[in-house]
Amino acid sequence: MSRVVGYYVHHVGSGHLHRATVLAQRLASVGTRVTGLSSLARPAAWEGDWVTLPRDDDGTPVDVTARGHLHWAPLRHDGTRARAACISAWIEEARPDALVVDVSVEVLLLARLHGVPTVGVVLPGRRDDPAHLLGLGTAEALVGFWPREAQGMSPGLPDALAARLVPVGALSRHPVRPAGQPAPRGSGRRSVTLMLGSGGHDVTPARLAAARADTPGWDWQVLGADRATWVSDPSAALAASDVVVTHAGQNALAETAAARRPAVVLPQDRPHDEQATTGRVLARGWPAVVLGGWPDHGWGAVLERAAGLDASRWEQWCDGRAADRFADLVLATCGRVPVAVPA
Repeated sequence: MSRVVGYYVHHVGSGHLHRATVLAQRLASVGTRVTGLSSLARPAAWEGDWVTLPRDDDGTPVDVTARGHLHWAPLRHDGTRARAACISAWIEEARPDALVVDVSVEVLLLARLHGVPTVGVVLPGRRDDPAHLLGLGTAEALVGFWPREAQGMSPGLPDALAARLVPVGALSRHPVRPAGQPAPRGSGRRSVTLMLGSGGHDVTPARLAAARADTPGWDWQVLGADRATWVSDPSAALAASDVVVTHAGQNALAETAAARRPAVVLPQDRPHDEQATTGRVLARGWPAVVLGGWPDHGWGAVLERAAGLDASRWEQWCDGRAADRFADLVLATCGRVPVAVPA
């Protein structure tokens, strides 16, 4: 009988779904079926089962934190009740060997109450609030998508949890490019790709126009500013860029690192200081110019500084083997054996 793994996919941002898709492909090759559980619609390319969950963030949610003990569990909300019931029904029918939770304290707790081993995805930032400590503490395994060399990605995490956290490296959907491979030259001018995320951004058309005017020697390509510029696969654009300008989300950084391109990183405001924490780590020697906000002027100097960075350092951030390490961790959890933490 093949193993069954569930993957809870948070609906905000694209990185959760990309990680789920890569893991499902890896595990399928070793006879393990992965079922996605999310309020996102089933992706067209998803090959396994998919459970579409009711939304729990519509209407007027009340007491969503249960007086500070949880992150999102509204009282007397039809979607909240139906969502939990849907997950419970799937657990009873599928009898999963493990559930990857990316990310939700409440789903970690619900799965554990059903006796299902969980792999908790730990995002960057401060995760030492009571809800995180409760949920992550119940997980059989914890995984972070950054390299061991990136110190300080989870500040304040208690030693007992930090010792169980396995950093597998950044996980990109795309193969890594050879270090030092130059961007192709078309017009002879240098190129910059501005890659914005589906989780929201603060780049206005006026700011972009000013940046273009400030950099007459650069061609700008914009991805993700709106529906017209959104692309599901930015790898070709990144490979053709001399510099990538992006936020500090995990998926954007993984794809930039896989393309081996120097970056300008503008951390966005996110809960638990997620991107601010990542920005502070990146500023310590990684191939990225980290800015506190969008500059009103001086973009030419910023791009020149970024272009001079050694992008080969991204090899440590994203070495192309994170998906295999992630799969090994999940399979170890399925086997209900102690999960080894790499030395």
